Amino acid sequence: FWLKLAAYFLGCVSSCFLVAPGSRRRTSGGMGANKVVQKSKEAKMKAAMAGGKSRKKKWSKGKVKEKLANMVMFDKATYDKMLKEIPKAKLITPSVVSERLKVNGSVARVAIRHLEEKGLIAHVGEKHHAQMIYTRKIGGDE
Repeated sequence: FWLKLAAYFLGCVSSCFLVAPGSRRRTSGGMGANKVVQKSKEAKMKAAMAGGKSRKKKWSKGKVKEKLANMVMFDKATYDKMLKEIPKAKLITPSVVSERLKVNGSVARVAIRHLEEKGLIAHVGEKHHAQMIYTRKIGGDE
């Protein structure tokens, strides 16, 4: 595609733009008119392709985030750890639970709901299904 476009463009542009200043030749004869010698098709193609020879920018690969191998179900040890540690934390969100216990986000959400039903943690602010922000239960009933 680019070769055809370059050839078309070079064919359409007048020859005075394509010929180098020192390469004009005069031909003897008829009224002393100056004739400019056209480049061959090979020369035109070579000139068109010369612009594309510059190296393309190498994009960096970027930092690869390591894959987390979080559990998708609670085992006995993790469940006990959840009941012991999470209610003592000041801030309890699915991301905090997932990070501490190395469990999936969906498992962390279920765990938070479970702790709330047991009365071990309290919701902060207005309750919203997407914004699960909890804290430890302070004193008795609020």
